[in-house]
Amino acid sequence: SDYKNHTIRKIVISSGVVTTLAGTAGSCGSTDGTGTSAKFCLPEGLVTDGINLYMTEGNHTIRKIVISTGVVTTLAGSAGNSGTTDGTGSAAKFNNPNAITIDGTNLYTSDWGSHIIRKIVISTGVVTTLAGTAGSIGSTDGTGTSAKFYKPIGITTDGTNLYLTEARNHTIRK
Repeated sequence: SDYKNHTIRKIVISSGVVTTLAGTAGSCGSTDGTGTSAKFCLPEGLVTDGINLYMTEGNHTIRKIVISTGVVTTLAGSAGNSGTTDGTGSAAKFNNPNAITIDGTNLYTSDWGSHIIRKIVISTGVVTTLAGTAGSIGSTDGTGTSAKFYKPIGITTDGTNLYLTEARNHTIRK
């Protein structure tokens, strides 16, 4: 993700050739579309299932890009509308989702601005809060809303567990 250029770039590993898969350099927006007709605003986290790219962006959304065609759609969230609402598709709200990971069926994102971990079902766009309490800062280990985070920023999975980094607690959590 080319954060400040608002684009998603492709690099051919064998040749080093760089092309723009989607978005237009210097043009911040939130338009679904194909290739350069799609618009992003501060794209950040990326993960792939081999067919699609899923990304977080500064518009408080989770976007999907079909790699072979460059078709971009919004999977969850509503551009420009931050919040912490669980829901389906555009009814769900995020507050600066940052990193993103995948287990094959679900996406997981560190919702940096809300201090929570979110789960997105890829097939339906249903968003739920997996851990933490929105707006509640801390470093408490626990289950669900009993856990507390402070600016979770990175997230990955080993297929069984989620691992995340926290910017303000200077920790790695499981």
